[in-house]
Amino acid sequence: MTVTDSAPIAAPVPPLAARARAIGGSPVRDILAVIARPEVINFAGGLPAPELFDQEGIAAAFRDVLDEAPARALQYSTTEGEPALRTALADRTSARGLPTDADDVLVTTGSQQALSLLATALLEPGDTVLVESPCYLAALQAFGFAGARIVAVPGDADGLDPAALEELVVRERPKLLYTVPTFQNPTGRTLSAERRAAVASVAARRGLWVVEDDPYGELRFEGERVPWIASHEAARDRVVLLGSFSKVMAPGLRLGWLRAPDALRRACAVAKQAADLHTPTVNQLAAARYLADRDLDAHVVRVAGVYRERRDAMLAGLGEALPDGSDWTRPEGGMFVWARLPESYDTTALLPRVVRHDVAYVPGAPFYAGEPDRFTLRLCFVTQTPEEIGEGLRRLGEGLGAAPR
Repeated sequence: MTVTDSAPIAAPVPPLAARARAIGGSPVRDILAVIARPEVINFAGGLPAPELFDQEGIAAAFRDVLDEAPARALQYSTTEGEPALRTALADRTSARGLPTDADDVLVTTGSQQALSLLATALLEPGDTVLVESPCYLAALQAFGFAGARIVAVPGDADGLDPAALEELVVRERPKLLYTVPTFQNPTGRTLSAERRAAVASVAARRGLWVVEDDPYGELRFEGERVPWIASHEAARDRVVLLGSFSKVMAPGLRLGWLRAPDALRRACAVAKQAADLHTPTVNQLAAARYLADRDLDAHVVRVAGVYRERRDAMLAGLGEALPDGSDWTRPEGGMFVWARLPESYDTTALLPRVVRHDVAYVPGAPFYAGEPDRFTLRLCFVTQTPEEIGEGLRRLGEGLGAAPR
């Protein structure tokens, strides 16, 4: 046998897991990558306004933690989260009408991680998950990646229909319902107190986990706060409440949490050990210090006041920007307006034309678990000033006006 210099023919590597091949990326992230030009007025992202971050307060919290307890701040921590932060989160939750102890809380690396942990702890491939229609896009990704069968619950302008929910629970035998009941992403709508009570009743009577995601609830501009589904006694042993600092403090901290019944919370902690061991210690301690030294509630009031002005600017200009026959939501808080154009307008097909006018939105189709409504779109109103919103809507009107009917 002779030895040659020729390289051996390499065998192919094993394929990716089926779930990785089946689940695509985020259309929102893909759009943001395409429109990453400074001249584009971006209504597509769900990005908080960076000029409203309390940079001084957050920086002071990090300095104090690193000056006073550097060894602790830079060391490994417990999977469940830093006790000071868990206590502060429990106190804030209790003050809002849901009695909570620190041991009820698991700190996560953003509330998006909480969805992944819950999917790991609750779902087997093929299990059914019920979602709103339309639904938060990254939740569809998380549950799809777990191999779940995702079924949309019918609803109307006021959110999901509890009667339709019960019919689906009986017929489909799902593991869980996922909902963003307050200032929902993408529609901005809020589920009424009566419907929340009905959802809790269905969960109690039919045996169902409810994942109640509340990243926007503190950003209320008007109206009265609606109690969490988790606060209803009938469903307290089966509702998981998710929260986040991303919209009220800063998304770069990547701090979220879940409040869950003991057995499920422990299962999520085990899943988190396998995922990242724990959320960054220094970020947790800085957030706890911020909550101790600063008035987060007052900061949120200031942010919400600015966001209200921006919402009003968007609502004031939509009538001229969108084609005749369009309609849209009027959110009482949060970050998003949801619009539906006449049925001759496919918002996915139209987006490249609109982007040529240096403005962008998110088409509605990716937010649907079932048959998409291709005439819908989502607009984020918090990132730009009222003047920029006005100019962006002018460009949007030009782009849609130039589109073929």
